[in-house]
Amino acid sequence: MVVKVQPRKNINQFSVSRCFSVMLLLGQVLLHLLQGKTYHRKILEHMVTAGPASLPPVLLVSGFAGMIFTIQTARELVQFGAVSAVGGAFALAFCRELAPILSASIIAGQVGSAFAAEIGAMRVTDQIDALHMLRTDPIDYLVLPRVIACCLMTPLLTIFGLVTGIIGGIFAASQFYQIAPEEFLESVRSFLEPSDLWIILLKGFIFGAIVAVNGCSWGLTTRGGAKEVGESATTAVVTTWVLIFMMDFFLSLLLFGKPTF
Repeated sequence: MVVKVQPRKNINQFSVSRCFSVMLLLGQVLLHLLQGKTYHRKILEHMVTAGPASLPPVLLVSGFAGMIFTIQTARELVQFGAVSAVGGAFALAFCRELAPILSASIIAGQVGSAFAAEIGAMRVTDQIDALHMLRTDPIDYLVLPRVIACCLMTPLLTIFGLVTGIIGGIFAASQFYQIAPEEFLESVRSFLEPSDLWIILLKGFIFGAIVAVNGCSWGLTTRGGAKEVGESATTAVVTTWVLIFMMDFFLSLLLFGKPTF
């Protein structure tokens, strides 16, 4: 019996084509958004998935991350007698950077993977072709509501995660290093500026768009069967994390200035 071995796909070419598909889908989403073509009922459904369903893990991760970061920061600063700077260091690192990234990463794992799997399953079962036959644009019906829902809910979840992280930082500072909550909060307030809140919301908005667009793109480009659907969902999460960290790097340089030497 002769077994024919199928040639493997060019992985690099496949990855590049997927990257182009993400950019193309982003352009289509912006165009359809300007044209006002969307399904408002679908937006509300996906807001529930991207919002309340993702809230518990966001709060848990943010709370423990705030405590961990405070313990590690206070441990070093207390040795140098810089107790008053513990909250400030927490504000600069956790509030500006970690809170948006952690919230978006959790949403990517829970919501982005679900988007890729759902749309990928529709692709391999020809349901998207059926939408075309019904004269329904998949971008309007499947992608745009998901993008709008993530762009609205990710900043909100980021704020909840930020507050929970600060509460966790206060708890760790008071319990392990006897730093009064008032002193910790005053240090946070002195380092943070009102504009930082808008920057945090902006990051949440952009990260939410990345989660939705990348997840939907991997779903729409899925080919094969159940195995490929699972691979698309997994790869969508990984690539979304990479894109989030890359975007956060460029946003930090743009919004907070270039490092000085």
